[in-house]
Parts: sequence; structure tokens; C-alpha cells
Amino acid sequence: MIVGVPAETKPGENRVAITPDGVRELTAHGHHVVVERGAGEGSAIPDASFAAAGASLTSAEEAWGAGLVVKVKEPQEAEHRHLRDDQVLFTYLHVAAYPDVGRALLAAGTTALAYETVQVASGALPLLAPMSEVAGRLAAQIGAHYLERPSGGRGVLLGGAPGVRPARIAVLGAGNVGWNAAWITQGMEAEVWLLDKDLDRLRFVDQIHKGRILTLASNRGTVERAVAEADLVIGAVLVPGGRSPVVVTEEMVRTMRPGSVIVDLAVDQGGCIQTTRETTHADPVFQAFGVTHYAVGNVPAAVPHTSTYALTNATLPYVLEVAERGPLGAVEADPALRSGVTTVAGKVTNPAVAQALGVAAADPVLCLGGDPA
Repeated sequence: MIVGVPAETKPGENRVAITPDGVRELTAHGHHVVVERGAGEGSAIPDASFAAAGASLTSAEEAWGAGLVVKVKEPQEAEHRHLRDDQVLFTYLHVAAYPDVGRALLAAGTTALAYETVQVASGALPLLAPMSEVAGRLAAQIGAHYLERPSGGRGVLLGGAPGVRPARIAVLGAGNVGWNAAWITQGMEAEVWLLDKDLDRLRFVDQIHKGRILTLASNRGTVERAVAEADLVIGAVLVPGGRSPVVVTEEMVRTMRPGSVIVDLAVDQGGCIQTTRETTHADPVFQAFGVTHYAVGNVPAAVPHTSTYALTNATLPYVLEVAERGPLGAVEADPALRSGVTTVAGKVTNPAVAQALGVAAADPVLCLGGDPA
């Protein structure tokens, strides 16, 4: 199969969907990889490294013309013209937050698989996990920066100083994003409150961190109190494939002290804080009610070299499965991929995405031409 790797065009997006080692693995299995010239420059991976690994360097048109196209982010509006009904697209889609992308995929009849909804039997999301880890860890340094007075913050140091209270951090959601955010902020000696509805998840965090992170059962009352008392609120609420629920209302934001900071890491799924709107790396923050809001939709792109390697480590086995077997064979061989199938032949095949778009969900295996039983 020909595997195409276009350069990313989303503003501020410097990642690339594959590393030279990924190219080498695919070519070793007999596949031809075509990489758009310059696609790796933002990740500090030169064209020569892809060529040395066996890739052909091509134009955007040729990369998009492949039978299997792998990307990092959802197709941008200018890229919708590249979508076809004989094409398999494998990337982060976040259709619930970007319904126009869903409509473009349906209109083109593209078979689209979403990294973020590939789900193993345990419920884990293996292709979302590495970028969640990066985003969560970055949230600590982002929040620390915007709490500094020259950046518009209250002038609070996350770890405080001897005799001075450290910053108080409220992390909403104890999944991979939230846990990593809590872990790093705790390591910077902040006072960290981690909220989640899953008590077993909170027990896990408590056992690992031995009380250094305060775990709280999430409900409206605890969220209200945590937000009001926090110097930094990190939103990390996830619904696989669906839109993130709003857990922090405008009224709650109004109770925060001037110069406090919100980092909404759920913004690429619509956001979990009512006052956020998506921003970019070029213009990352805005003020609302005296609170700095950071809501960049592709946070890991700030560290693209690290992110590209972390992403390829996770995606490569699945990309190889699809290249080797085709989408139907890959889904039949690996049930985790079934939930990743988002659109096929003009139909939505993921239930959470279908609900977000207000349409009925079709069976992915049936749509791919297989036996759903």
C-alpha cells in the first residue's frame, strides 16, 4: 500500500505523523511511504532523514493521493478538497468539536479512523495517551508562566517559598491528561487538588502519590469551591469521541481571583469550561472576568519533536495493521480499531461521534463490507 504523510497546515501545528523509524518499519513490510517535502521541519526532522529511511519526498497533492493517509490533526478547510471515497484517513479527528470536518468526511465518502477513539478492552485509549501525557505535563509550565506578573498573572510561584504558601492548583479530571498535570505541578511543589467522579481512579492516584496530591470526588459543590480557591485551574475532562461536558460555569469563573489562570486542555473536544474559546499558539490567551484563559487546541505542538516521536511510538503498530490488512481486515483482527472507525461511505460509525452530530450510528464492520456478527 502507498502511505501518504502530508505536512500539517493547522496554525501552529509543527508535528508530523511519522518518524524516519516509522518509515523504515513500513517500507520493511513492503509498503511505499510518500512524505510531503518539509513535513518534518517543524519537528526538527529533515527531509534527508525521511529519504534515508526509504520514503519518497513528494508534493502535498501526491501525499494526499495515497490510499492510506496518516496525519496528526483533522483536515483543515483548505484540505477538504483532498478527501476521497477511495481513501483511508488515520488521524486525530475530534469531530464532536469540529462538526464541519465530520460533514466534509461524510460528503466525500472517506473512510476515516480517529486516533482518539481507538480503545482497547480495558477502556484505555492508546493513541490518545501519549499526547494526553504531553499536554498534561505542558499545562504545568504553561500555568506557571501565565501566573507570572509580566504575563498578566497574580505573581504567584507554583512552589511558593519557605514561609510562603505555594500556588493552589485545581485539576479537573484524573485521566491521563489530568494525572500528568497533577503529577508535574505537585513535583513543582504546588498544592494540588485533583477532582474526578471515578473513585477507583482517585484511589490509584492516592496510592501512587501517597497523599501529596489531594484527591476529591467531583460534584458541583467541590468544583465550585476548588475553582474559587485556585490560582490555576486545569480542565482535563474527556468523553471518548464526544464533546466534553461543561463542568465550570461562567458563574464559577467569576468567583476566581483577578490574575488567576485557566488552562482548558479539553478545548479540542469543545472545552470543559464555559468561558473558553479555542486559541492558537500565535495568540494563546485571552482575558475573561479578570482571569487569563489559555485554550490552544493542539497543545503538544509546542514541543513537536518530543510529541512526534511519542505519537509515532503509539500509532505505528496500528498504521501498520491498516496498511497490511486494509481497514476491514485490521478491524476484524484487532477489535480496538473498531471504535476508531468514525466515517465510512457517508455514514458515521462511532456512536459517540454520531450522538454529537445528531445522526444515527451505523455498524463499522458492516459499512466496511464485513459481517457484523
